[in-house]
Amino acid sequence: MRHALRRQRACLIRIGLVPCALLAGIALAEAQQPFRRADDAASALAEAVRSGDRARILKVLGRRGEDIVSSGDKVADSANRQRFLTAYDQQHRVAQDGSRATLIVGANEFPFPIPVVRRNGRWRFDTEAGRQEILFRRIGRNELDTIQTALAYVDAQREYAEKDRTGAGPGVFAQRIVSSPGTRDGLFWPGAPDGGESPLGEFVASAAAEGYRAGDRPIPYHGYVYKVLTRQGPDAAGGAMDYLVDGRMKRGFALLAYPADYGNSGVMSFLVNQLGVVFQKDMGPGTERIARRMTSFNPDRSWKVADTPARPTQ
Repeated sequence: MRHALRRQRACLIRIGLVPCALLAGIALAEAQQPFRRADDAASALAEAVRSGDRARILKVLGRRGEDIVSSGDKVADSANRQRFLTAYDQQHRVAQDGSRATLIVGANEFPFPIPVVRRNGRWRFDTEAGRQEILFRRIGRNELDTIQTALAYVDAQREYAEKDRTGAGPGVFAQRIVSSPGTRDGLFWPGAPDGGESPLGEFVASAAAEGYRAGDRPIPYHGYVYKVLTRQGPDAAGGAMDYLVDGRMKRGFALLAYPADYGNSGVMSFLVNQLGVVFQKDMGPGTERIARRMTSFNPDRSWKVADTPARPTQ
C-alpha cells in the first residue's frame, strides 16, 4: 500500500517548467514597454522577474495578461517563477522568424508560450497570443496532479484505518486531512516520539518543501481546494448513507476537489470515495459556490469517470 502511495506522491512533486506563472499577482501597468530588439525584450523579462517587482514584470508583458495574472495558488506561482529563472540562467536564446520571435529557455529548450512580435519597428510580448496556451498548460498540469492527489488520499485513508489512531479502535477513517493539535484525528500529524508516522507524512513533507503551509482556511494545493465529505447520496454505489457512526467515520470516506479559480487554475472538479474511482465534472463558473454547498459524495450521470485506472478495494 505504501509503495503505491509513494508512486503517487512522486507524480505530484515532479518538476515542470510553467513560465506562465510569471504573471501571478502582478498589478496592471500603465503601458507595455517596447524594445529595439527581441533579445532586449527577453532580457528585460528575466531582469524584471529577478527583481521581484510585480509592476515591472507586467510593464514588460503588458495589460493583455490581466486575466492570467494569478493561478489562484500563490505558492505554485512563486515556485514556477523561480523555475523560469533557473531555466533561463541555465541557457537561453531568442529564435527569430521575420517579425515574430520566441524565447527558448533551459537545457531542454522550452519555448516560452508568449511570443515577441515586431510592430511599427518595435518589439513587444504578444501576451494575448499566448493566453490560451498558458491556460491549457496550467489547467492540464493542475488537473492531472489533482487526480493523483485524490488517489493518494484514498491510500492514506486505508492506511489510517488499519490501526487505532484515536482510542476508538481500528476501522475508523479520518474526518480531517490535518490533525487537530496534539491529536491523530487527521491523516497528517507532526512527528511523534513513538515514531508513529502519519499516512500523509511524506506527502506533506513534499508539499512543505514546495512552500505550502497549513492554515486556518483551506489553502489551494496545485490550484485546487480539497473538502472532506462525510456522507454519500443515492447515486453513489451502495445508495445514500452517512459515513458516521456515533460520530466516528466507519462506513466510508469521500473527498471533493475543486479549482481555486475556475477557468484559471482548473476547470474540472473531482470526487472520490472509498472505492477509489475518481469522477470528474465541469461545474461551470459557479463552481466555488456549488462546492461550498456540497456535503455528500453523489456522482450522478453528469459526473464521468476520470481518465485514470480504477483502484482495487481492500
